[in-house]
Amino acid sequence: MKSSSLRTPLLCLGLLSLAACGKGKEQAPQMPPPEVGVVKVQPQTEPLRKSLVGRLSPYRSGDVRARVSGLLLKRVYVEGSDVKQGQLMFEIDPAPYQAALNADLANLAAAKATYANAHVQAERDRALVPKGFVSKAQLDADEATERSSAAAVLQAEAVVQTARVNLSYTKITAPINGRSGQQQVTEGAIVGSSTADTGANATLLTTVDQLDPLYVNFTVSVADLDRLRRAQNAGKVTLAEQNKATVAVTLPDGSVYDQQGTLDFSDTTVNPSTGAVNLRAQLPNPNRTLLPGQYVTIDANLGEQHNVFLVPQAALLRDTAGAYTMVVGADGKVVRKDVTASDTSGTSWVVTNGLQAGDQVVVSGLQRVKEGAPAKAAPWQPDQGAPGVAKPGQAPASGKPAGGQ
Repeated sequence: MKSSSLRTPLLCLGLLSLAACGKGKEQAPQMPPPEVGVVKVQPQTEPLRKSLVGRLSPYRSGDVRARVSGLLLKRVYVEGSDVKQGQLMFEIDPAPYQAALNADLANLAAAKATYANAHVQAERDRALVPKGFVSKAQLDADEATERSSAAAVLQAEAVVQTARVNLSYTKITAPINGRSGQQQVTEGAIVGSSTADTGANATLLTTVDQLDPLYVNFTVSVADLDRLRRAQNAGKVTLAEQNKATVAVTLPDGSVYDQQGTLDFSDTTVNPSTGAVNLRAQLPNPNRTLLPGQYVTIDANLGEQHNVFLVPQAALLRDTAGAYTMVVGADGKVVRKDVTASDTSGTSWVVTNGLQAGDQVVVSGLQRVKEGAPAKAAPWQPDQGAPGVAKPGQAPASGKPAGGQ
């Protein structure tokens, strides 16, 4: 009796265990494929942009130097002010040059008097030769003296002209329109002009820079230029003509300058010290807000790229092998595609190689996908997160409250 009574509870317990195990297997459903946000990419034409660093330089720069030697009397202009071409800036003591001019004028007067006497004598002889009162030899000598006197007058006039020029150089004027720089030599100093025999340079007094427009100087590596030329030959890129390529400038504080520049010069040689080619753009500066020597970031529009794909920045991943994207294939499985992307357009990468038209590139939910595993693709919107993931304060896609069981 006791054995029979013990078997019955044990049998019931075994049946309950088997039932519980069977029920547990039924409650373990297979995990569904993760839902990811994708964008379907299509080939398009995009501007060919390069982000570079440039340095500003004046459109024209004129050195104000002493053209004659002497004592610097005074500075007339205000340092840092705008000056006009021909405006008086410095004065050198004119007394020595005025005295030299007066002496040369006296020499000119003497030369003219000598010529006048010689001319009168020659005229008299020319009238007396036909009458036989003066020999032909005498006439020849008097006419030679007349010609020499005339040449002496011309020489004296040239010396006077030189003296006048030297005297005018004592008043030093602005060579161009622009903004004046700091005075380099103070009043009372002896300044000098350049001389070929001693090799001395003329004394620099100040500099005048034209600030509107300005030049933006930048460089492009030879490797980038070769790549662009090969792409152009293959029909993937159309490079803009020199005077049609534009440049947008970003200031050091991050703001974008409200004027666009135009590429106006491309060097024909490679700088051996940098391995790059020098380029230059002309940039309007009507308010004189930009200054020479300033470094800026430029966005150069060099033409157009054809058959490229725009991929959101969040979709582009990188590892030791390079850049790649995850794509949901036609069979619903995720594949990795290595891509080439070196430029950006707004908030997207410009992919030039590695993708095909209609590829569904995964943008959100990348952390939940695995190469070769299935995934459920849903259109991605820029303002949404991964599909099926609730934002703070929102209910998830299942309709249950966030954090509910």
